[in-house]
Amino acid sequence: MFDVLLELVMDLSSAIPTFVITLREGVEAALVIGIVLAYLNKANRRNLRGWVWGGVAVGLAASGMIGALFGWMVEQAGAAGSSIEQFLEASFSVLAIACLSWMLIWMTRNARSLKQDVEGAIGSVLKQDAQAGWGIFGLVFFAVVREGFETVLFITGKFQQGLFPAIGAISGIGVAALIGILLFRWGIRLNLRKFFMVMGVLLLLIVSGLVVTALGHFDAGMSALASVDRKSASICFFYERFAKPQDRDCVLGGMVWNFSKVLPAEQFPGSILSTLFGYTDRLYLVQAVAYVVFLFTVGSLYFQSLLGRSWFSLRRTSKQN
Repeated sequence: MFDVLLELVMDLSSAIPTFVITLREGVEAALVIGIVLAYLNKANRRNLRGWVWGGVAVGLAASGMIGALFGWMVEQAGAAGSSIEQFLEASFSVLAIACLSWMLIWMTRNARSLKQDVEGAIGSVLKQDAQAGWGIFGLVFFAVVREGFETVLFITGKFQQGLFPAIGAISGIGVAALIGILLFRWGIRLNLRKFFMVMGVLLLLIVSGLVVTALGHFDAGMSALASVDRKSASICFFYERFAKPQDRDCVLGGMVWNFSKVLPAEQFPGSILSTLFGYTDRLYLVQAVAYVVFLFTVGSLYFQSLLGRSWFSLRRTSKQN
Protein backbone atom coordinates (compact mmCIF):
# COMPACT_ATOMS: atom_id res chain seq x y z
CA MET A 1 0.00 0.00 0.00
CA PHE A 2 2.80 2.39 0.93
CA ASP A 3 4.61 1.65 -2.34
CA VAL A 4 1.45 2.45 -4.30
CA LEU A 5 1.02 5.78 -2.49
CA LEU A 6 4.69 6.59 -3.00
CA GLU A 7 4.43 5.89 -6.71
CA LEU A 8 1.31 8.05 -6.92
CA VAL A 9 3.14 10.94 -5.21
CA MET A 10 6.03 10.57 -7.66
CA ASP A 11 3.62 10.62 -10.61
CA LEU A 12 1.76 13.62 -9.26
CA SER A 13 5.05 15.48 -8.75
CA SER A 14 5.53 15.48 -12.52
CA ALA A 15 2.34 17.54 -12.80
CA ILE A 16 3.53 20.34 -10.48
CA PRO A 17 5.89 22.20 -12.88
CA THR A 18 3.38 22.19 -15.72
CA PHE A 19 0.67 23.28 -13.28
CA VAL A 20 2.77 26.20 -12.01
CA ILE A 21 3.67 27.38 -15.50
CA THR A 22 0.22 27.02 -17.05
CA LEU A 23 -1.31 28.69 -13.98
CA ARG A 24 0.97 31.71 -14.25
CA GLU A 25 0.71 31.92 -18.02
CA GLY A 26 -3.02 31.29 -17.86
CA VAL A 27 -3.62 34.09 -15.37
CA GLU A 28 -1.77 36.49 -17.66
CA ALA A 29 -3.99 35.45 -20.56
CA ALA A 30 -7.07 35.65 -18.31
CA LEU A 31 -6.17 39.22 -17.38
CA VAL A 32 -5.99 40.19 -21.04
CA ILE A 33 -9.29 38.46 -21.79
CA GLY A 34 -10.97 40.09 -18.78
CA ILE A 35 -9.70 43.54 -19.75
CA VAL A 36 -10.99 43.05 -23.29
CA LEU A 37 -14.44 41.93 -22.14
CA ALA A 38 -14.71 44.76 -19.61
CA TYR A 39 -13.72 47.32 -22.23
CA LEU A 40 -16.28 45.97 -24.73
CA ASN A 41 -19.01 46.19 -22.09
CA LYS A 42 -18.02 49.74 -21.26
CA ALA A 43 -17.96 50.71 -24.93
CA ASN A 44 -21.37 49.06 -25.56
CA ARG A 45 -19.81 46.63 -28.03
CA ARG A 46 -21.02 43.41 -26.41
CA ASN A 47 -21.77 42.05 -29.86
CA LEU A 48 -18.00 41.45 -30.27
CA ARG A 49 -17.72 39.12 -27.27
CA GLY A 50 -18.09 36.11 -29.54
CA TRP A 51 -14.84 37.09 -31.25
CA VAL A 52 -13.15 37.04 -27.84
CA TRP A 53 -14.21 33.48 -27.07
CA GLY A 54 -13.39 32.47 -30.63
CA GLY A 55 -9.85 33.78 -30.12
CA VAL A 56 -9.57 31.81 -26.86
CA ALA A 57 -10.79 28.56 -28.44
CA VAL A 58 -8.60 28.82 -31.54
CA GLY A 59 -5.61 29.90 -29.43
CA LEU A 60 -5.94 26.84 -27.17
CA ALA A 61 -6.36 24.58 -30.20
CA ALA A 62 -3.28 26.10 -31.86
CA SER A 63 -1.25 25.61 -28.67
CA GLY A 64 -2.31 21.96 -28.59
CA MET A 65 -1.29 21.51 -32.22
CA ILE A 66 2.09 23.10 -31.55
CA GLY A 67 2.58 20.70 -28.64
CA ALA A 68 1.65 17.71 -30.82
CA LEU A 69 4.08 18.93 -33.50
CA PHE A 70 6.94 19.28 -31.03
CA GLY A 71 6.20 15.85 -29.59
CA TRP A 72 6.22 14.34 -33.08
CA MET A 73 9.55 16.03 -33.84
CA VAL A 74 11.14 14.54 -30.70
CA GLU A 75 9.69 11.13 -31.54
CA GLN A 76 11.05 11.25 -35.08
CA ALA A 77 14.43 12.42 -33.78
CA GLY A 78 14.52 9.44 -31.42
CA ALA A 79 13.92 7.10 -34.32
CA ALA A 80 16.72 8.79 -36.29
CA GLY A 81 19.29 8.39 -33.50
CA SER A 82 19.87 9.06 -29.82
CA SER A 83 22.27 11.96 -30.47
CA ILE A 84 19.73 13.80 -32.65
CA GLU A 85 17.02 13.30 -30.04
CA GLN A 86 19.24 14.61 -27.25
CA PHE A 87 20.32 17.67 -29.26
CA LEU A 88 16.71 18.42 -30.19
CA GLU A 89 15.59 18.18 -26.56
CA ALA A 90 18.50 20.44 -25.58
CA SER A 91 17.39 22.95 -28.22
CA PHE A 92 13.81 22.94 -26.94
CA SER A 93 15.14 23.41 -23.40
CA VAL A 94 17.24 26.42 -24.41
CA LEU A 95 14.27 27.99 -26.22
CA ALA A 96 12.07 27.40 -23.17
CA ILE A 97 14.69 28.97 -20.89
CA ALA A 98 14.97 32.04 -23.13
CA CYS A 99 11.20 32.52 -23.58
CA LEU A 100 10.24 31.92 -19.94
CA SER A 101 13.05 34.13 -18.63
CA TRP A 102 12.10 36.94 -20.97
CA MET A 103 8.43 36.57 -20.06
CA LEU A 104 9.23 36.57 -16.34
CA ILE A 105 11.19 39.82 -16.47
CA TRP A 106 9.11 41.56 -19.15
CA MET A 107 5.79 40.83 -17.47
CA THR A 108 7.09 42.00 -14.10
CA ARG A 109 8.30 45.29 -15.59
CA ASN A 110 5.16 45.93 -17.63
CA ALA A 111 2.46 44.60 -15.29
CA ARG A 112 1.53 48.10 -14.14
CA SER A 113 0.82 49.31 -17.66
CA LEU A 114 -0.83 46.10 -18.90
CA LYS A 115 -4.40 47.41 -18.62
CA GLN A 116 -3.52 50.69 -20.29
CA ASP A 117 -1.67 48.95 -23.13
CA VAL A 118 -4.48 46.45 -23.79
CA GLU A 119 -7.18 49.12 -23.66
CA GLY A 120 -5.16 51.27 -26.05
CA ALA A 121 -4.93 48.39 -28.49
CA ILE A 122 -8.69 47.70 -28.22
CA GLY A 123 -9.50 51.36 -28.77
CA SER A 124 -7.47 51.35 -31.98
CA VAL A 125 -9.17 48.15 -33.14
CA LEU A 126 -12.69 49.45 -32.49
CA LYS A 127 -12.04 52.44 -34.73
CA GLN A 128 -11.90 50.02 -37.66
CA ASP A 129 -15.58 49.10 -37.66
CA ALA A 130 -15.44 46.63 -40.53
CA GLN A 131 -12.43 44.74 -39.12
CA ALA A 132 -13.12 45.26 -35.40
CA GLY A 133 -14.16 41.64 -34.83
CA TRP A 134 -11.05 40.24 -36.45
CA GLY A 135 -8.93 42.73 -34.55
CA ILE A 136 -10.38 41.58 -31.21
CA PHE A 137 -9.97 37.95 -32.29
CA GLY A 138 -6.32 38.50 -33.20
CA LEU A 139 -5.55 40.32 -29.95
CA VAL A 140 -6.95 37.51 -27.80
CA PHE A 141 -5.63 34.74 -30.06
CA PHE A 142 -2.03 35.94 -29.88
CA ALA A 143 -2.27 36.46 -26.12
CA VAL A 144 -3.40 32.84 -25.63
CA VAL A 145 -0.95 31.37 -28.16
CA ARG A 146 1.99 33.26 -26.64
CA GLU A 147 1.33 31.80 -23.21
CA GLY A 148 0.55 28.36 -24.66
CA PHE A 149 3.71 28.33 -26.76
CA GLU A 150 5.91 29.01 -23.73
CA THR A 151 4.21 26.21 -21.79
CA VAL A 152 4.57 23.74 -24.67
CA LEU A 153 8.26 24.61 -25.01
CA PHE A 154 8.82 23.85 -21.34
CA ILE A 155 6.99 20.52 -21.49
CA THR A 156 8.97 19.48 -24.56
CA GLY A 157 12.28 20.71 -23.12
CA LYS A 158 11.72 18.71 -19.94
CA PHE A 159 10.46 15.80 -22.06
CA GLN A 160 7.50 15.63 -19.69
CA GLN A 161 4.98 13.80 -21.79
CA GLY A 162 2.27 11.55 -20.46
CA LEU A 163 -0.90 11.67 -18.41
CA PHE A 164 0.20 13.51 -15.27
CA PRO A 165 2.02 16.44 -16.92
CA ALA A 166 -1.07 16.84 -19.10
CA ILE A 167 -3.27 16.82 -15.98
CA GLY A 168 -1.03 19.49 -14.46
CA ALA A 169 -1.37 21.66 -17.56
CA ILE A 170 -5.16 21.28 -17.73
CA SER A 171 -5.49 21.96 -13.99
CA GLY A 172 -3.39 25.11 -14.34
CA ILE A 173 -5.62 26.37 -17.13
CA GLY A 174 -8.72 25.57 -15.09
CA VAL A 175 -7.49 27.41 -11.98
CA ALA A 176 -6.39 30.38 -14.12
CA ALA A 177 -9.88 30.52 -15.64
CA LEU A 178 -11.39 30.42 -12.14
CA ILE A 179 -9.18 33.33 -11.05
CA GLY A 180 -10.29 35.28 -14.11
CA ILE A 181 -13.95 34.65 -13.23
CA LEU A 182 -13.36 35.70 -9.62
CA LEU A 183 -11.75 38.93 -10.75
CA PHE A 184 -13.98 40.06 -13.62
CA ARG A 185 -17.26 38.21 -13.12
CA TRP A 186 -17.72 38.30 -9.37
CA GLY A 187 -15.56 41.33 -8.64
CA ILE A 188 -13.54 39.58 -5.93
CA ARG A 189 -10.29 41.36 -5.09
CA LEU A 190 -7.13 39.28 -5.20
CA ASN A 191 -3.60 40.40 -4.48
CA LEU A 192 -2.20 39.76 -7.95
CA ARG A 193 1.13 41.34 -7.06
CA LYS A 194 1.82 38.72 -4.39
CA PHE A 195 0.47 35.97 -6.65
CA PHE A 196 2.83 36.85 -9.49
CA MET A 197 5.71 37.33 -7.06
CA VAL A 198 5.31 33.83 -5.60
CA MET A 199 4.72 32.28 -9.01
CA GLY A 200 7.72 34.17 -10.34
CA VAL A 201 10.05 32.78 -7.67
CA LEU A 202 8.81 29.24 -8.34
CA LEU A 203 9.19 29.76 -12.08
CA LEU A 204 12.71 31.13 -11.59
CA LEU A 205 13.73 27.98 -9.69
CA ILE A 206 12.06 25.69 -12.23
CA VAL A 207 13.72 27.40 -15.21
CA SER A 208 17.09 27.36 -13.41
CA GLY A 209 16.70 23.61 -13.07
CA LEU A 210 15.96 23.44 -16.77
CA VAL A 211 19.46 24.84 -17.39
CA VAL A 212 20.91 21.72 -15.75
CA THR A 213 18.57 19.52 -17.79
CA ALA A 214 19.50 21.24 -21.07
CA LEU A 215 23.22 20.75 -20.43
CA GLY A 216 22.56 17.11 -19.56
CA HIS A 217 20.81 16.59 -22.92
CA PHE A 218 23.65 18.33 -24.74
CA ASP A 219 26.26 16.20 -22.97
CA ALA A 220 24.33 13.01 -23.74
CA GLY A 221 24.20 13.98 -27.41
CA MET A 222 27.95 14.63 -27.48
CA SER A 223 28.59 11.29 -25.78
CA ALA A 224 26.48 9.52 -28.41
CA LEU A 225 28.46 11.22 -31.20
CA ALA A 226 31.76 10.34 -29.53
CA SER A 227 30.83 6.66 -29.39
CA VAL A 228 30.32 6.39 -33.16
CA ASP A 229 33.99 5.72 -33.94
CA ARG A 230 37.48 6.36 -32.59
CA LYS A 231 37.87 9.55 -34.63
CA SER A 232 34.86 11.06 -32.86
CA ALA A 233 36.06 10.10 -29.38
CA SER A 234 38.03 13.35 -29.05
CA ILE A 235 34.72 15.26 -28.85
CA CYS A 236 34.56 14.30 -25.17
CA PHE A 237 37.68 16.26 -24.27
CA PHE A 238 37.06 16.02 -20.50
CA TYR A 239 37.51 12.26 -20.70
CA GLU A 240 41.21 12.69 -21.34
CA ARG A 241 41.99 16.03 -19.71
CA PHE A 242 40.58 17.80 -16.69
CA ALA A 243 38.40 15.19 -14.98
CA LYS A 244 39.50 12.14 -13.03
CA PRO A 245 38.56 8.79 -14.62
CA GLN A 246 35.91 7.98 -12.02
CA ASP A 247 34.44 11.50 -12.04
CA ARG A 248 34.59 12.40 -15.71
CA ASP A 249 31.87 13.33 -18.14
CA CYS A 250 31.89 14.18 -21.83
CA VAL A 251 31.84 18.00 -21.92
CA LEU A 252 30.56 18.90 -18.45
CA GLY A 253 33.85 18.66 -16.58
CA GLY A 254 34.56 17.09 -13.23
CA MET A 255 31.87 15.82 -10.90
CA VAL A 256 30.72 18.19 -8.16
CA TRP A 257 28.68 15.61 -6.27
CA ASN A 258 27.45 12.06 -6.56
CA PHE A 259 24.32 11.46 -4.51
CA SER A 260 23.15 8.44 -6.52
CA LYS A 261 23.26 6.24 -3.39
CA VAL A 262 22.08 8.85 -0.89
CA LEU A 263 19.40 10.74 -2.85
CA PRO A 264 18.81 9.06 -6.25
CA ALA A 265 16.95 11.18 -8.77
CA GLU A 266 14.72 8.27 -9.77
CA GLN A 267 13.37 7.67 -6.26
CA PHE A 268 11.37 9.72 -3.77
CA PRO A 269 12.11 12.46 -2.72
CA GLY A 270 14.84 12.95 -5.33
CA SER A 271 12.31 12.46 -8.12
CA ILE A 272 10.26 15.41 -6.86
CA LEU A 273 13.34 17.63 -6.64
CA SER A 274 14.33 16.51 -10.13
CA THR A 275 10.91 17.24 -11.57
CA LEU A 276 10.55 20.62 -9.90
CA PHE A 277 14.04 22.06 -9.84
CA GLY A 278 16.14 19.96 -12.23
CA TYR A 279 17.94 18.11 -9.43
CA THR A 280 20.39 15.47 -10.60
CA ASP A 281 22.18 13.00 -8.35
CA ARG A 282 25.30 13.42 -10.49
CA LEU A 283 26.11 17.11 -10.91
CA TYR A 284 29.08 18.24 -12.98
CA LEU A 285 31.14 21.42 -12.90
CA VAL A 286 29.73 23.10 -16.02
CA GLN A 287 26.17 22.42 -14.85
CA ALA A 288 26.86 23.85 -11.38
CA VAL A 289 28.50 27.00 -12.75
CA ALA A 290 25.74 27.54 -15.34
CA TYR A 291 23.03 27.06 -12.70
CA VAL A 292 24.57 29.59 -10.30
CA VAL A 293 25.28 32.15 -13.05
CA PHE A 294 21.76 31.87 -14.49
CA LEU A 295 20.04 31.98 -11.10
CA PHE A 296 22.05 35.02 -10.01
CA THR A 297 21.72 36.92 -13.31
CA VAL A 298 18.05 36.32 -14.10
CA GLY A 299 17.12 36.37 -10.40
CA SER A 300 18.76 39.79 -9.97
CA LEU A 301 16.93 41.18 -12.99
CA TYR A 302 13.65 39.72 -11.75
CA PHE A 303 13.86 41.12 -8.22
CA GLN A 304 14.99 44.51 -9.53
CA SER A 305 11.93 44.47 -11.80
CA LEU A 306 9.76 43.78 -8.76
CA LEU A 307 11.24 46.86 -7.11
CA GLY A 308 10.71 48.94 -10.25
CA ARG A 309 14.41 49.30 -10.87
CA SER A 310 16.64 48.59 -13.83
CA TRP A 311 20.20 47.33 -13.56
CA PHE A 312 21.23 49.36 -16.58
CA SER A 313 19.74 52.57 -15.23
CA LEU A 314 21.49 51.95 -11.92
CA ARG A 315 24.80 51.65 -13.73
CA ARG A 316 24.21 54.88 -15.64
CA THR A 317 23.28 56.66 -12.43
CA SER A 318 26.38 55.44 -10.60
CA LYS A 319 28.61 56.55 -13.49
CA GLN A 320 27.07 60.00 -13.50
CA ASN A 321 27.65 60.35 -9.77
